[in-house]
Amino acid sequence: MEKKAKIKIAITIASLAAISILFTRQQRRRRKLNQCPQYSCYLQSEPKPQHNFKRVLADNSYSPFKHANKEKSSGSHPYELEITALLENPRPEFDFSNVDLDLQRSDSFVWVETKSQLNELANALSKEFFFAVDTEQHSLRSFLGFTALIQISTEKEDYLVDTIALHDEISILQPFFADPGVCKVFHGSDNDVMWLQRDFHIYVVNLFDTAKACEVLSKPQKSLAYLLETYCGVATNKFLQREDWRQRPLPAEMLQYAQTDAHYLLYIAKCLVAELKQQGNENSYCPDDKFNFVLEASRRSNTVCLQVYTKEIESYPGEAAASSIFFRLLNGQGGVSSISSVTQDLVRRLCAWRDLMARVHDESLRFVLSDQAIIALANKAPANRTDVYTTIAQADSDVDCLNLSSSLPSPSPVVCSHLDDVERQVCNNVENLDDILLANLQKCLGPNGSCPLSVFNYVLPAKNNWELKNQSNKFVYKQNGVKVSRQVAKKASRDLFVQKFSCKSPVYHNCRIYANDGRLLCYCDRKKLEWYLTRDLAKLVEDNPPAIMLLFEPKGRPEDEGNEFYIQSKKNICVSCGEGNHYLRYRIIPSCYRIHFPEQLKSHRSHDIVLLCVDCHEVAHAAAEKYKKQISAEFGIPLFIHKVADSRKAEARPGFSASITNFEAGVSPLQLRTAAMALLHHGPTMPSNRREELRRIVMRYYGGREISQEDLERALLVGMSPRERRRHAKKRGLSLKMSKPTDFPDRQQDSYPAVMVESATMDATKADNVLGLHAIETQKSGEKEGRSSLTESHESKPPTCSNGGIDQLVFSTIWKKMNSTSKVSDSKDDSVGNVDDECENSSVQNGFGSSSPTPNSKVSLLGHGPHGKQVVDYLLREYGEDGIRQFCQRWRQVFVEALHPHFLPAGWDVMHRI
Repeated sequence: MEKKAKIKIAITIASLAAISILFTRQQRRRRKLNQCPQYSCYLQSEPKPQHNFKRVLADNSYSPFKHANKEKSSGSHPYELEITALLENPRPEFDFSNVDLDLQRSDSFVWVETKSQLNELANALSKEFFFAVDTEQHSLRSFLGFTALIQISTEKEDYLVDTIALHDEISILQPFFADPGVCKVFHGSDNDVMWLQRDFHIYVVNLFDTAKACEVLSKPQKSLAYLLETYCGVATNKFLQREDWRQRPLPAEMLQYAQTDAHYLLYIAKCLVAELKQQGNENSYCPDDKFNFVLEASRRSNTVCLQVYTKEIESYPGEAAASSIFFRLLNGQGGVSSISSVTQDLVRRLCAWRDLMARVHDESLRFVLSDQAIIALANKAPANRTDVYTTIAQADSDVDCLNLSSSLPSPSPVVCSHLDDVERQVCNNVENLDDILLANLQKCLGPNGSCPLSVFNYVLPAKNNWELKNQSNKFVYKQNGVKVSRQVAKKASRDLFVQKFSCKSPVYHNCRIYANDGRLLCYCDRKKLEWYLTRDLAKLVEDNPPAIMLLFEPKGRPEDEGNEFYIQSKKNICVSCGEGNHYLRYRIIPSCYRIHFPEQLKSHRSHDIVLLCVDCHEVAHAAAEKYKKQISAEFGIPLFIHKVADSRKAEARPGFSASITNFEAGVSPLQLRTAAMALLHHGPTMPSNRREELRRIVMRYYGGREISQEDLERALLVGMSPRERRRHAKKRGLSLKMSKPTDFPDRQQDSYPAVMVESATMDATKADNVLGLHAIETQKSGEKEGRSSLTESHESKPPTCSNGGIDQLVFSTIWKKMNSTSKVSDSKDDSVGNVDDECENSSVQNGFGSSSPTPNSKVSLLGHGPHGKQVVDYLLREYGEDGIRQFCQRWRQVFVEALHPHFLPAGWDVMHRI
């Protein structure tokens, strides 16, 4: 017994000792976690290379980027006149015939890191008529990114320019890049052109882009790696492009890669120009009809030069990132149906804090705090600093196994230096976010701030800059009976429209898919990436924005599609003016035509769907409406029809579809409503000639008969959305549900044709004045780059009324629109458009009709009744598919001439073949 007691005592002591040890270890671990965050900013002891810059053109403030001023410059681009001259009167030839390059690349190059060496380079370039250029960027440890290296190759020498050491001196090279008499050879120049503008105010004039030449020649691939292998027999490792180009000295492998990218460009350009000339000679059947392939490559290349760099300024810090996270939560991870308001608020707070800290410390967003960490913090809502720290570390470690490039510290030095601020964001959801951010900013960059000032962040604490951040988010005007000015009211209406109908999340996610050999296949949305990852068909190679590499050989390559448009990243900004605070999708080729295209011509739809701000959308829409009238006159097909008859009982008009007879020009809903409204409100007081003109418009809608007050009231309903109809009925003390059909005399029944009407599904009547009837058609949020088709089906039929006439028409129209709205407008955030209401002639007791036409099951949301189908049928019958392609090119030209867009995605082209 004593022995057993001793054993029990020993076990008890051992257990207590073990518990004590575990408790001690836990306490030490907690103390370590508490001690990990630093109270002084990490930049105090870890300076960054870019902090040696004395001046930067693009800082991290909320102010827009300022381009160089130049005399005689008429637009936002200082060299627009020179570039436009090259586009309108291109130089006849690129003379690379005398280029004599040794394909055996020498290991020798000139490393330029001093001002004297840069002057020697400038002197060398002054004697050249062409030179090749490439750049290497760094973006991970910088908010906007910066150029870390410029490679310049002439016929005799290769130069590697250290733009970190010479950042403040590179402007010496500006004249050579802007000289229209010197040809600059790039490959895939879209980003390089804007990066040079951003960092050095270097503007490229007279450009030859070898990628554009490949596009004109319809090469199977257009990547530089493909050209190097094909023409030079050189293999290159494109993964080095994502290395840290800030490091000095650069490793030998990276130096060789940088030299190779520019060294062979002149020889490749020589080969491509020769092929362009040969192609032109082979395809020239007669001198007057010759297509100059060289000039077309020049035109496409110099179009890139017109692009201008802009900073993506959001209406509120972190807004785009928060929207992207919401989209991921709803569509990617777990497929949750909704997000709680608490979670949404916390995500917005963390994204706003991350954005501010990234600007202050000049770091990328993904370096400061990953999206996975924000999601974890929002879901868990940790209660103290220790939990915040461990939650971030755990969230990042969960994805480390998938991310091959996950060498980032977690939590980041930014979080460790400001962990108490993160805790404040997570735990204190009562304080105003503006106040918290302003306090954080003062704590970092105030008089006694913990973070060092730099050329990138010194403007941030300025009062006017902080107000600039909020100016697009604040909107104040007088109320309580005080009459506001028309300008203020118009701004209020516009802001409300923007808030309600603009895209609520980024359209382009710019996620990348690489082949197993490292070549870029395409850009896509997050959902597609997750599809590959969840099926173990790919591995994650980059986190923000995500990029995957396929673990199998794909059947096709993007180059097979004949246009680099689909393998280029796209910005979420207006393609015309660069506005990034709001945007809507705009269809360059109206859906009333495109929906009737043959299926094989409906691919690549994203090429003709661009982002526009409200103001540019209005301009583009007005131009499109004007051109539709020209199309109508050219083909003799009215936009609005006057009568619809049953195709089974009527003969078709020669040359047109059998579904339309008595094909007369009708009245647009907007024109009809405007005339009816004016006659109702101001008819007795307006001039007699104007009153008669408006009466004729309404009479034409009613078949030419005399109209009454009731007719004018009914005309107001045409083109109204269900909500507008309810509002209109409420104002007049009526209810649509209680309305009864009205009986009309038999003599009037014969004057009431069935009318195809078109109505806008906008929430406010004034929206017609903003965007017109063909307002907006956008799809569910996300970035479906041109692989979906638009199909709408009217599955539910309206109830039959015993009486015919206009009330039956209106009731049928409302029923159909409400039914359509319940199916289509569930994506109300992003989608709003016009609905073609197809009205039926019901059986009438007095013998007006005995059957109703069969409704079309597939109609465009933005159509003009059968107008679009008639035009497409005519083109196919007379000209075949080539007629459709030329028709699309005409619409693209209308769009370009109306807006003169400066921010079109790379690869977008008027001559694009669908």
